[in-house]
Amino acid sequence: MSSLSTHVLDSVTGRPAEDMEVTLETLTEVDAGVNVIGSTAWLTVGRGRTDPDGRNKEWDGGLTGPGSYRLTFHTGTWFAERNRECFYPEVTITFAVTDEGHYHVPLLLAPYAYSTYRGS
Repeated sequence: MSSLSTHVLDSVTGRPAEDMEVTLETLTEVDAGVNVIGSTAWLTVGRGRTDPDGRNKEWDGGLTGPGSYRLTFHTGTWFAERNRECFYPEVTITFAVTDEGHYHVPLLLAPYAYSTYRGS
């Protein structure tokens, strides 16, 4: 079974982004009706919050096998709670799970920029 973790770092302060809400979704086939074949939709499969070190590896759901997934980081709320402005009210990272193993998706965050990569 695959596992997932994330880490959010506030690159302006150099500190972990503690207590940020993160949503995990998977792309799923849906039955939209008799005349529609192959429709897809994003289905929430987990939610979590970053810990004091800005990490989350505990989900109330998780990866369900190979497929397309996306993490949505609720950055606007997080910045607003700290009385800081930001340009991106949320950051969504879409990624593919192709095999069993560990997937680590870090987010380096600033009010007007962000970057990500596949970690280990």
